Amino acid sequence: MSGIGGDGQLTGLREAAEAETETEETASGTRLSADAVRVFRWVSDQGSCDAGTLEAALGLPERRVESAVAALTELLLLRRLPEEPCRLVTVAPDAAIAALVAPREAGLRRQLAEIDRLRGELALLAPFYTEGRRRWQGRTPLTEVTDLKTVVGMITEATMRCRHEVRTCHPGGGRSPALLEQAFVQDRDMLRRGVRMRTLYQHTARYHPPTQEYARRMIDEGAEVRTLSELFGRMVAFDAETVFIPHQDDLDAAIVIHEPSTVAYLCATFDHAWSLAEPYQPAWTESSARDEVKQAILRLLAEGMKDEMVARRLGMSLRTCRKHIAEIMEQLGAASRFQAGYLARVESSGRAAAAPGGA
Repeated sequence: MSGIGGDGQLTGLREAAEAETETEETASGTRLSADAVRVFRWVSDQGSCDAGTLEAALGLPERRVESAVAALTELLLLRRLPEEPCRLVTVAPDAAIAALVAPREAGLRRQLAEIDRLRGELALLAPFYTEGRRRWQGRTPLTEVTDLKTVVGMITEATMRCRHEVRTCHPGGGRSPALLEQAFVQDRDMLRRGVRMRTLYQHTARYHPPTQEYARRMIDEGAEVRTLSELFGRMVAFDAETVFIPHQDDLDAAIVIHEPSTVAYLCATFDHAWSLAEPYQPAWTESSARDEVKQAILRLLAEGMKDEMVARRLGMSLRTCRKHIAEIMEQLGAASRFQAGYLARVESSGRAAAAPGGA
């Protein structure tokens, strides 16, 4: 019985074997296959040869010869004679190296030089980083300063060192004209150095003429001032690095905070209050802030707070607070503060139920 497929199958098997051999030769990653080496050696021995004779001379299929010639030509190891394009001659490997490798070596040298330059520039900053880390690690995260003059001196120093932004939060009513004038000089100097300044007051500060004048002058210098009915507490933050807050038990003392997470938390608290606050107006003529104060009084009455506590929370005098409470009681038709608080809760519940999504 004859073999299945006859001569055609044998030819196919031979071509497959040759293709596998070629694949194995080039799989190592080199561009010079065994076929290319044989072609280069043969042409070098002959001096030159006709491209069409390589198949018969080397016993290689046309496809493999063409692939080898193409690889050698790309590597500048083989070229065709200008006067006889069909004839091939070899090129000295040293010449190919000079033409192909030298430019790449030059490029690598340039990259290495750039790496060395960049490494040198960045290394110049290392001492500053090390010194900064040493300073920060050497700082006490929280310092209690009990002497008023020392507190003032530290705030003055922080004001002079501030380069980016200062956040100040001042709950309560207006400040004394002397303090405002002293603050204006330092604050103006910071603004003229390009420092951003954001200040929060309570709405009641709009009643205070010295604060009105201070805010007007500061806004003219580029400061940003806003007010809110209630504030979270007094603080001054410099460059999101140092925060001063009042001492709980001593009005002349302060707590100085350097710990990064605590500083970031306080600055975020300020930013949240800032987003809810209204831009300061030199005169309190708009109704929105006035209405917000009355709503705050209603809310605090509903919580059962006494007049003194309400006044303190909203930064107003007891007399002004009681005046507002009297107006609110008259508007609600309440005969007592208790009844006013109750009616305030009822009114608040009614607004909540009427709101979209209310029960």
